[in-house]
Amino acid sequence: MDGCPSTPLFTFGVIADIQYADLEDGFNYSRTRKRFYRSSLQLLKNAQRSWAESAVRPEFILQLGDIIDGFNKGHGASERALDTVLREFSGPAEVHHVWGNHEFYNFSRSALLRSRLNSSALHRDLDLSGDVYAYSFSPAPGFTFVVLDAYDVSLLGREPSSEQYGQAMDLIKLYNNNDDLNCPPVLEGLQRRFTMFNGGFGQEQLDWLHALLTASDDKRDRVTIVSHVPVHPGSTDPICLAWNYEELLAVIRAHSSVVCYMAGHSHDGGYCQDKDTGVHHVTIDGVIETPPDSDAFSTVSVYADRMVLKGEGRVEDRVFLFPS
Repeated sequence: MDGCPSTPLFTFGVIADIQYADLEDGFNYSRTRKRFYRSSLQLLKNAQRSWAESAVRPEFILQLGDIIDGFNKGHGASERALDTVLREFSGPAEVHHVWGNHEFYNFSRSALLRSRLNSSALHRDLDLSGDVYAYSFSPAPGFTFVVLDAYDVSLLGREPSSEQYGQAMDLIKLYNNNDDLNCPPVLEGLQRRFTMFNGGFGQEQLDWLHALLTASDDKRDRVTIVSHVPVHPGSTDPICLAWNYEELLAVIRAHSSVVCYMAGHSHDGGYCQDKDTGVHHVTIDGVIETPPDSDAFSTVSVYADRMVLKGEGRVEDRVFLFPS
């Protein structure tokens, strides 16, 4: 690529929405899209084999959430399914696990904090409350990655008696009066996001992010934010947006250090570049709705002035020039 040195500063792998279950193929909630529960494991193996055979092996892997499907819970198979998938992540590269709605269909928040899906142990920020799953790490000087908890404000994973659950219920009921809160409140528009399978970012987490980005601005770091749920309407179908996406975007737009926001959740993927800031918002295609004869993962090479995403199968190649 013109102007791009041949050797990156570092590389990393990205995969989203594996949603493995030892079940026959099925369909999504609205029965409009086929899901390949059992063969999703093979697509993960394909990704791991590709990363292992790369000339420049990834420094780390971003697993963007929904690692196993919620159907496992009803079959008493949550732990078994998780063990099966995590065995495939047992290579030398560190894995950063993001939590999505299907993690909370299978496990409580307290159980997830005790589980192998809690990859924050070496990176924990003591300024955050104990049950907010957000942290940052730096794979190379001048580069910071931030993992955010998109279900901090949510009906999922919280005890119905908790204050957080009550706040989330009050919020969703302002917009969604359906008996089934997984059913969108409207047929079109941004209000479709107010469903039970989405969530939002609490004020404490937003304040923590603001402080972290202020420090990154001062150091002139390049920051990539990672979460399960997209926050830019141009990067996803509205039904997959975070409840309070505007607040998260406002924090990002107040800082010069953010270069990219990566998410999963919307299985068709998506991309847009924020016109005000130049920040790249990319949503990675989901493994679960990828046919067995295709793939859905990517390898990102990071240079001083850009990130180059090489997609496999459904995932498009992209170049993310860093905003000047």
